[in-house]
Amino acid sequence: MTRICFILLSVLGLAFASGATWAQAWPTRPIRAIVAFSAGGIVDVMARVVFDQLSIQLRQPVVVENRAGAGTTIAAAFVAKSDPDGYTILVNSSAQTISPLLQPNLTFDPARDFSAVIPFGSSPNVLVVSPSRGFKTVGDLVAAARAKPGSFNFASAGVGSGVHMSAERFVASAGIVAVHVPFKGSPEAITELIAGRVDFYFSPVGLVAEYIREGKLLALAVNSPKRAVILPEVPTLAEAGIADAEYPLWYGSFVPARTPRHIVETLHRETLKALRTPNVEDKFATLGLEPMVMPPAEFDAHVKAEIRANAALINAAGIK
Repeated sequence: MTRICFILLSVLGLAFASGATWAQAWPTRPIRAIVAFSAGGIVDVMARVVFDQLSIQLRQPVVVENRAGAGTTIAAAFVAKSDPDGYTILVNSSAQTISPLLQPNLTFDPARDFSAVIPFGSSPNVLVVSPSRGFKTVGDLVAAARAKPGSFNFASAGVGSGVHMSAERFVASAGIVAVHVPFKGSPEAITELIAGRVDFYFSPVGLVAEYIREGKLLALAVNSPKRAVILPEVPTLAEAGIADAEYPLWYGSFVPARTPRHIVETLHRETLKALRTPNVEDKFATLGLEPMVMPPAEFDAHVKAEIRANAALINAAGIK
């Protein structure tokens, strides 16, 4: 009897050890990274830089796939319905907390169907105008807009985009009225701004830094808590006298909810290591990206809080 018990305990012990080893054995095959934006854009570029390094660290290929469209919800829906095994990752921006609020009949819940892994970084948006408009400061712009309510307009890269929400936050905080003019993307918006056909635009700093240096655009303020590293001479909106107007964009990765926690933690740890390599840091600096260090639980809470805040802003602004 004692011998039988000993054999049974030995078998159970081996089974437990095998199970523990299996649980830790990730990854054992290629990983798919689903980018919610088209190839060549800032999110696609940063994803490829990060995942090239991550592939080396994990010793498994990370294959980047672009699934743009429907305000990033096509990519998000795909990942939300994928197996929660750590082999399908979503790369998105602040749009993760905006677009789902504007899209009817979604098949996923942005707050419940994802586990946040890590923010790649944040990008302050800079308030830019054409020099031909004659505004030298945020105060000049606000005074002119208040003098002629409803006569001003602002560009965006599409309804519900991060730059759209940045402008709506500014408009509400500054107490002005301005008409929204959405474009297909940032290049079109910037072209119209330089031509003087729209009055102002909030752009990720990396996209317009060269235009600012060349004098084609004038930077009035950034909408981050502190000045942008890439534009240290440009004040924040708070410094310019506009309170409660902060709305920097962020970029990060997510996995389906119910992904085992040890996989989420491993992916977070390895991605953080990749973000801190000189090659990735240098490339992110050229894109105007700044560090945004958060563990998974804090990033999750940040995303959920931003969804609530955006819902309130969308309702107040009447965005459809």
